[in-house]
Amino acid sequence: MAWTWRFEKADGAEVPPAVEPEEFTTQGDAESWVGEAWKELLEGGAEQVTLFEDGAKIYGPMSLRADES
Repeated sequence: MAWTWRFEKADGAEVPPAVEPEEFTTQGDAESWVGEAWKELLEGGAEQVTLFEDGAKIYGPMSLRADES
């Protein structure tokens, strides 16, 4: 199984990531990585991410912006 992220603008348009991810072997590894890299991804132009397992959407889009409420 391969877990991958899709990086998007707020409108859903795909953008290249500022930090190049690997293909992850577990969902936990993928989520840990995005938890560590989210600030750099956001600064690089990605505003949200979607998680896939072997090409099947698991969840998302998930905002990379902190809740400002």
